[in-house]
Amino acid sequence: MAYAESKTIEIDKIPVIDVSQLRSGNPETALAVALEIRQAAEDVGFFYISNHGIAEAVIKQAYSASKGFFNLPKKLKDSVKINANHHGYLSVGEAKMEQAERVDLKESFVWGLDLPDDHPSVTKENPFLGRNQWPDEMPEFKQAVYPFFEAGLQCGRDMMRAFALGMELAEDSFLKATDEPIARSSIIHYPPQSADLGVEQFGVAPHTDYGCLTLLWQDQVGGLEVQTREGEWVTAHPIENTLVVNVGDLLMRWTNEGFKSTPHRVVNSKGQERYSMVIAWDPNFDTVVDPSVVCQNGAQPLYSPVNCGDYVLSRFDSSFSYRQ
Repeated sequence: MAYAESKTIEIDKIPVIDVSQLRSGNPETALAVALEIRQAAEDVGFFYISNHGIAEAVIKQAYSASKGFFNLPKKLKDSVKINANHHGYLSVGEAKMEQAERVDLKESFVWGLDLPDDHPSVTKENPFLGRNQWPDEMPEFKQAVYPFFEAGLQCGRDMMRAFALGMELAEDSFLKATDEPIARSSIIHYPPQSADLGVEQFGVAPHTDYGCLTLLWQDQVGGLEVQTREGEWVTAHPIENTLVVNVGDLLMRWTNEGFKSTPHRVVNSKGQERYSMVIAWDPNFDTVVDPSVVCQNGAQPLYSPVNCGDYVLSRFDSSFSYRQ
């Protein structure tokens, strides 16, 4: 048997954009970067960013804590099993991408904005806000991984501002309500994948991301693959000191398909443990995603307005077994 086929491409074929100027306070240089981002989002749908604002020390401590958590006995990991707020541990077999033949060969831990149970915004109507679960056996764990989430939220805001600037919109067009975002962060462990499992087995099966924007840090093992506009699967090499940026389906709607969400998957064929860390960036639950905001010169919206939280939740319900 074998792994799903893909083509190895040269690293220089992948757009890598230095986004430091987005934080420079200089409108001209920020616009130049925003236009570069727009081109990558329109042409490819995924790209890498360097000088993204998440400190190397923050990434290193979160990565170290990730390995420590996944090395815990399963009984201890299950003590923080995923809850109704989509916070906690998902074991192998609890995630299956829409239309996939098999469950994903991965385990993960998910958290979000840290709000107390008695916070007025923590309600059953908004299941993404609520209590995070932190393992008692690792009292240092929260302090090690939460800064990655906080820095990722700011990086996501920078990117959403750049998307607006690049489309010649007011820079806050996609940032009207982000004080209590339903963004999630996750750490993911992919065990080595045997070729004997065949071409239909994936660490993560082919899919597009549900929400607005995904920021991905990956270790040097590799295994991420993306589908080109021509339908060919190609390698998305690990590149030091960068994040992979994926446009999600919700941002594709919001930009009236100006930006494209790109199918991607993971095949861990190197015979090594693979780790990644993700920020799934979305605004507040009640944000109305209305593509008319980008329509100019008589263009018509391709989609009706949709509530951000309702849309993301509907996609969750079809991908995670604990939601059934």
